[in-house]
Amino acid sequence: MPNEEYAIVLDYLAKGKSSSFKSEPVAQVLGTDYFTLLEVVPKEALKSMEKVYVAKDKRDKILQIKKRVSFKELTSTAVSELENAVEKLIVEEEQKFVKFFNTAGAITIKRHQLELLPGLGKKHMHDILSERQKKPFESLKEIEERVPLMPNPLHILVKRILEELKGDDPKHFLFARPPAIEQSFGYRRF
Repeated sequence: MPNEEYAIVLDYLAKGKSSSFKSEPVAQVLGTDYFTLLEVVPKEALKSMEKVYVAKDKRDKILQIKKRVSFKELTSTAVSELENAVEKLIVEEEQKFVKFFNTAGAITIKRHQLELLPGLGKKHMHDILSERQKKPFESLKEIEERVPLMPNPLHILVKRILEELKGDDPKHFLFARPPAIEQSFGYRRF
């Protein structure tokens, strides 16, 4: 999977984490394309919800990417900003998520990608599939209008992405990059 190009700042710690060995400013950010949680070293003070360039090329506000972080490693401020950041990214890239509703397919014979969205069961899945055959959806609002008793698609998507970031469904990742695999070095105890 390609790397993130841009990220949204969730939290900026001017003096770094209190538990850190080295006292340097750090920021926790959310990638805009794959919802990757990262910890970065900024060149200057950053504002919450600011969009920053994190790709390898010419970074203007970021010195380096320290590491990928898990949801559990986020600061309380980053956790509180996460939902707003995810919602902002969905609204900015609405067509990408509408395309998901128009192209989502089966995972297994008995399970469909649409069923992985919170609040959607077989009935909603069949209604969405039926409506998209008539005419592809053009917006999230249109999905809500055309599918009877459809919960708000924006809220469903936010909830699913947050579940993926928390690791609630370790088998299926529809939108977020799967968490980094922790390596064990196989040391044996005698």
